[in-house]
Amino acid sequence: MTHSQKLTPEALADLRERYRKERERRVRPDGARQYLAAEAEFGYYAADPYAGAAAAREPVRDRVDVAVVGGGFGGVLAGARLRRLGVARVRVIEKGGDFGGTWYWNRYPDIHCDIESHVYLPMLDETGYVPEWKYAPGAEIRRHAVRIAEKSDLYADALFSTAVTSLSWDDASGAWLVTTDRGDAFLATYVVTATGTLSELKLPGIPGIERFAGHTFHTSRWDYAYTGGTVDGGLTGLADKRVGIVGTGATGIQVVPKLAEDAGHLYVFQRTPSTVDVRANRRTTARDVGADRHGWATERRDNFLRIVSGERAEEDLVADRWTSSAALLEKLLPSFRRPDDRAAFEAAYEVADAAKMNEIRARVEEIVTDPDTAEKLKPWYRYACKRPTFSDLYLQVFNRDDVTLVDTADTHGIERMTERGVVVGDTEYVLDCLIFATGFSVGVSGIHSGRLPVHGRGGTRLRDAWAARGPHTLHGFTSNGFPNLIQLGGTQSASSVNYTHVLDEHAVHAAALVAAAEATGSLIEPSRETEDAWIAGLAENAADHEWFHAECTPGYYNAEGRGRPGGPTAYPHGAVAFHALLKRWREESMHQALRPRDPARS
Repeated sequence: MTHSQKLTPEALADLRERYRKERERRVRPDGARQYLAAEAEFGYYAADPYAGAAAAREPVRDRVDVAVVGGGFGGVLAGARLRRLGVARVRVIEKGGDFGGTWYWNRYPDIHCDIESHVYLPMLDETGYVPEWKYAPGAEIRRHAVRIAEKSDLYADALFSTAVTSLSWDDASGAWLVTTDRGDAFLATYVVTATGTLSELKLPGIPGIERFAGHTFHTSRWDYAYTGGTVDGGLTGLADKRVGIVGTGATGIQVVPKLAEDAGHLYVFQRTPSTVDVRANRRTTARDVGADRHGWATERRDNFLRIVSGERAEEDLVADRWTSSAALLEKLLPSFRRPDDRAAFEAAYEVADAAKMNEIRARVEEIVTDPDTAEKLKPWYRYACKRPTFSDLYLQVFNRDDVTLVDTADTHGIERMTERGVVVGDTEYVLDCLIFATGFSVGVSGIHSGRLPVHGRGGTRLRDAWAARGPHTLHGFTSNGFPNLIQLGGTQSASSVNYTHVLDEHAVHAAALVAAAEATGSLIEPSRETEDAWIAGLAENAADHEWFHAECTPGYYNAEGRGRPGGPTAYPHGAVAFHALLKRWREESMHQALRPRDPARS
């Protein structure tokens, strides 16, 4: 079906069949096992290219009020919110050489955020900062994380270039013993984990990957010593190089145009094309966003969240492709209003989805001059199957003679690697350099993967406790048997495409829990009954989206084609309702998560 055809029942049936066939071309029996962790033998965890070797220091042996694991926006916001409530000693422990998290590590050419900066950057009202661009470059985002940390005096106790190796609850001291890879062993009355959803990078498990004699690196450890240049481009080291890139998601579509400008020849290895919509980035002024009003950023952020969560708003303050396509995010975020007539809703949703995807495919036809290349760049799946991307430069790259698109769908990805390059089908592509824009194990933190063991009361390991009966939390933050441990993240809570907003709400909640425990001399630890009630509430009215994702082309949203896991994993009424629930609970029921510090009285 072309973009000009009417969306008749017959046309929709043809489109479903096309989607099914395109999905089957890409599904692999190994699923998520097709990826490798980027362990030290590949060199991606071996050193911090931005801070260099960690400066020698004596191991820390002391006690702090709160240890925050992770110095990305989650950790920075948790620290800032704790300090605003008067907590004296807050220690952030961060693997990188400074604050920033994902934005510290990701410094690839032309890196930007795809959420408007005026809603993505948190605490704008509190810091008085107005972003310079509608979609901020990575350096501006990283500077803002530092700005918040400086204003909150988080540098004083921070430990950088340091990874937490274990968390162990000690009943005798009523605190957590925190150990690190720098020999530290200190106590913290409370621990907040903010290890992020994009912290464990992954590589494609291509047969022969270790044989390749050329240069390789992952986009989150960009090797400017090899490529030359900066985030703004000028990659002069690639001028005579045959460069390949694997991965055409949000990172790939930003990197590819800069690589195309400077590489001798660029090969883009694509399994599944992204939806590439209009970006229209531009410089902004305070007047553009109404920054002369008190609370302007909070208002704008709340407005964006309401719209992309399916709530009604009188005005669209952001007015971009996220908000204009918000109704199609219903399958991505289980948060939208659901009418009684599900059949009618699904039928209308499919028509709207097809219309949007036809628009996306039409844009490819309009920009890419070679019909065969254009056809390969068209995404044949429903809109919410993958995270949408936005670029005004990416599609145009494929009109260049020195750029080759290599479609790998029929071979389910790159078949193998040799000493000289990459093999797809009957062709060996000889390369000097191969760049992995293959992203991260989304949602897999150190705690979930086992890299960071957490032992609670009685030495029980959190990962083992959850393996036995599934994740059990109250609101996704706290768990029975693990006192004074607060986890920030998406488990059993509500998410949004604007994840920093979610993290800020989580940070506010975490800080309030600590303040309440300090005020009452209590431990933060919900009862099993309270956890069970929360789990039951998640199951009630849970969105039935598993069928949708099972039909999607493979990707990280659906465990590489296997569908989303069953069971209540997210708050079913969306982020707006969840944030309101947390606020109401703090005002009325916070005692449910507190118990006396003396175990004999519990």
